[in-house]
Amino acid sequence: MAITAAQVNELRQKTGAGMMDCKNALTEANGDFDKAIEILRKKGAAVASKRAEKTANEGLVLTKISDDKQYGIIVEVNCETDFVARSDDFIKFANEVLETVYSTKPADVKDLLEKNNSLQGKLTDVIGKIGEKIQISRFAIENAANGMLVDYIHLGSKLGVLIKFDNINSGKNEFAEIGKDIAMQVAAMKPICVYREEVPKDIIEKEMDIYKELARKEGKPEQILEKIAQGRLNKFYQENCLVEQVFIKDNTKTVGDLIKEFNSKQGMQVKIEHFRRFHLGDEKK
Repeated sequence: MAITAAQVNELRQKTGAGMMDCKNALTEANGDFDKAIEILRKKGAAVASKRAEKTANEGLVLTKISDDKQYGIIVEVNCETDFVARSDDFIKFANEVLETVYSTKPADVKDLLEKNNSLQGKLTDVIGKIGEKIQISRFAIENAANGMLVDYIHLGSKLGVLIKFDNINSGKNEFAEIGKDIAMQVAAMKPICVYREEVPKDIIEKEMDIYKELARKEGKPEQILEKIAQGRLNKFYQENCLVEQVFIKDNTKTVGDLIKEFNSKQGMQVKIEHFRRFHLGDEKK
């Protein structure tokens, strides 16, 4: 049977698929809309399978925090190219992922897709429409019953931070600007943890070995290598532990000083609990 332009346009409006894909699906389905939609969905699944081995390091990082600042999430959704990452279809899907994670609180990506079949279907559909590998790479859910959450998304949505502060039952408005500055600090300076006590033992051992070897090559006596390495390790802490980092907006103080000043002024005991830093292309943790 002859397929009209109106039929093609109607199917395109319903599915978002390309004009030729819609025309071909309607032709194959002899004008049956339901069958044509099924054909398009199968095409999406086929494209998804074909693109499965491709690398998807572009995409978006998004955050959402409740009005009371005590519940929040950060998600990363990936695609293959920056062009697709800026497309309306991809942005719409990424925001659907954000809202679904926010409302259903899944344990992990597998749980997210198993509990939300419609999202799995939309993933298949958008892969078929766009023609690239698209994946929900990771997300984190945070609760701050005795504190507040602060988020920061860097321009372009390729880097995002979600940071948790404890001991803030009141004074959230007063702390909001400082919290945002610290979230920006995490984005810009890429700390590996909040406090030096949290640095993994294997990293400390590796750094100490490197510092000792450097001192040895500089001709330093063997009996003082440990002391030299320890001094250099302190510098490592200052560069990589958030509270010891120099504050990016004022190099006369550290992030820890910033918190202390606020606590002293407000009579509070605010503490940085931990942070999530998602950057496209980072190793997924």
